[in-house]
Amino acid sequence: MKDMMIGVDLAKRVFQIHGALMTGEVQFRKKLTRVQFRMFMAKQEPGLVIFEACGSASYWAREMEAMGHEVKLIAPLYVRPFVKRQKNDAADAEAIVIAARQPEMRFVTPKTVEQQARAALFRGRERLVRQRTEDVNALRAVLYEHGHIFPIGLGQLKRMEMLVEDENCDLPAMIREECRDLLSQIAEKTVRIIARDKKLKELAARSETAQRLQTMPGVGPLTALAVEAFGPDMEQFKRGRDFAAWLGLVPRQHSSGGKERLGRISKAGQADIRRLLITGAMSRLNWLGQQKISEGSWLARMLARKPKMLVAVALANKMARQIWAMLTKNENYADPALAAAV
Repeated sequence: MKDMMIGVDLAKRVFQIHGALMTGEVQFRKKLTRVQFRMFMAKQEPGLVIFEACGSASYWAREMEAMGHEVKLIAPLYVRPFVKRQKNDAADAEAIVIAARQPEMRFVTPKTVEQQARAALFRGRERLVRQRTEDVNALRAVLYEHGHIFPIGLGQLKRMEMLVEDENCDLPAMIREECRDLLSQIAEKTVRIIARDKKLKELAARSETAQRLQTMPGVGPLTALAVEAFGPDMEQFKRGRDFAAWLGLVPRQHSSGGKERLGRISKAGQADIRRLLITGAMSRLNWLGQQKISEGSWLARMLARKPKMLVAVALANKMARQIWAMLTKNENYADPALAAAV
């Protein structure tokens, strides 16, 4: 039945499903195991299946599409207002169907297998970087407890290693042994990070989209692949501002009565792309600090009255809009002259 909607509350072992017509009449409510769910859906006539966007949603979307169903994903934030009174799996499944019937509802594009693979590689690198930072901080803390102070940053690692290996060092033998163990862990993680960097750069070199994105100053292989892995189809955004808002790079609004009230940036979107764009924007500002910036330009006016970090966020917003234009028009970055571009 093409007018059938099936809302599914996904879980690890037991799925709750809610079937209803487009007009709202409930057809069935069922609680099924993973195996039962797959068998049940295979017997259903092609219809509309709706999931909440979660870890396994893209996988099940592909499985349902292989059975001939149309699939849509909804962000949990948009489902929550339609949950009636008590929250449970059955109420969640019903709320998913009710939310999907709303004409103005926004849906999430399921990720492909390739996108998920790139996202896993990207997140793996981020995890290793975070763990290495923890190890470096632990080493600094141990040395600090014994009277040796080092500034923050990987650049101090060589100095710390020289101290630990110095035969005339006043560190106790057990402390030196612990420091050597931390240094070996840091070195191991560094090798693994370098290997992932190499793999990510190779993927970026083979991707036409990633190559196009890297024509923009401040966008490197990591940022380009993050846009590919985590970003949706740009055609779903009407304009560049919508993409910037999806990333959380626009001010949070609390407007009422015709009075506009804007706060800090919302940070309500994709954190990985947003962080990389802000980092790229800051690198552009640091490089431009040694160059001539056109007087009266947007960037010059911003730097004259705003803190540098705030200008970097504004520039990241501008970069997000430019990325949307580049991908929707299939064009490279229009003007590589930084001063003219801003």
